[in-house]
Amino acid sequence: MSLRRRTMLGRVAAAGLVVGAPGVARAQSTVKLTAIAGHPPVFLWVKLMEEFFIPEVDKRLADGNTGVKIEWTRAWGGTLAKLGTEIEAIRDGIGDIGFISTVFQAAHMPLQNVSYMTPFGAPDIATVTAVVEKLQAGIPSMEQAYARNKLRFLGGSALDDYHIFTTFPVKSIDDLKGRKIMAPGPSANWINGTGAVAVASSLPEYYNNIKTGVADGVLTFVTGAVPIKLQEVAPHLTLASFGAMFAGALVINSTRFGRLPPAAQKVFAEVGAEYTRRFAAEQTTRAVSGLKAMEGAGLKVAELAPAERLRWAKALPNVAQKWAADLDAKGQPGKAVLKGYMDGLKAAGVKVPRDWSVE
Repeated sequence: MSLRRRTMLGRVAAAGLVVGAPGVARAQSTVKLTAIAGHPPVFLWVKLMEEFFIPEVDKRLADGNTGVKIEWTRAWGGTLAKLGTEIEAIRDGIGDIGFISTVFQAAHMPLQNVSYMTPFGAPDIATVTAVVEKLQAGIPSMEQAYARNKLRFLGGSALDDYHIFTTFPVKSIDDLKGRKIMAPGPSANWINGTGAVAVASSLPEYYNNIKTGVADGVLTFVTGAVPIKLQEVAPHLTLASFGAMFAGALVINSTRFGRLPPAAQKVFAEVGAEYTRRFAAEQTTRAVSGLKAMEGAGLKVAELAPAERLRWAKALPNVAQKWAADLDAKGQPGKAVLKGYMDGLKAAGVKVPRDWSVE
């Protein structure tokens, strides 16, 4: 072998580019990615990005000899994108990957909000997430909501079962008449027909609004109520089980994703699926432990009688039908998504008090 040939091979080997040579690592390229979220890491959907998704991606990229190393920049708590603007930020390249709150971005993701239009659904986080993910995979318009915003879906999350926290005991919907109940966004529809008055608000405002008399209660989930010590101002919790709600997704800019080598793309997709599973399990655990902690701090918990829950469900106007019809008129498959969601819940064994798709 000539000296020139030996020298060339030596340089290639030193760079780790000898394909198929045992024990020789592939050349590594560094990819810079900025991860964003409107919420701080105290919220599980961000905490899991920080403590599981990012380190697990790094580990699998290294273990799989993919030739890719990620240099991460973390921008949590709205430092680069405020809550409700994450889609635009990732779409426009301000961030590369992050958590989008679909519940706050109905203009971009209307079909993903189907669970909020169908109260008294499944209390189980994993069930709701699985049904929505199956719809996303089977209904092109749902996937296209990501694609047209230059996003690639990696994993989903649902909030734990919604209930009602109040300053007074609730044994029937008659107890709500004339009461001011905070019901943000589409959840305001859940009290129409009960005689209660919906008050627009958000999680950081719940405590003070009840304390100052702006509202008498709120529709919310246990893991949201725990950190703000809601039981101090709303000591009555009625387990009405409006259902777990699909609320957001872990996504990556589709252009950035497309530039990753296939082996790295596979890692991101697999870790995203695991993120979905871990989120459902840990959020469920947090809801159970959080409820026990709040009870220990003085929260009085009562379960709404099944007959009264059915009465409540039947008292509501069928906003889901109007929501679906409005989307159909805009060229979106609202009715197909509504039917698919209700059928998905029933196929999973959920006993719904009202099928919003058939009325």
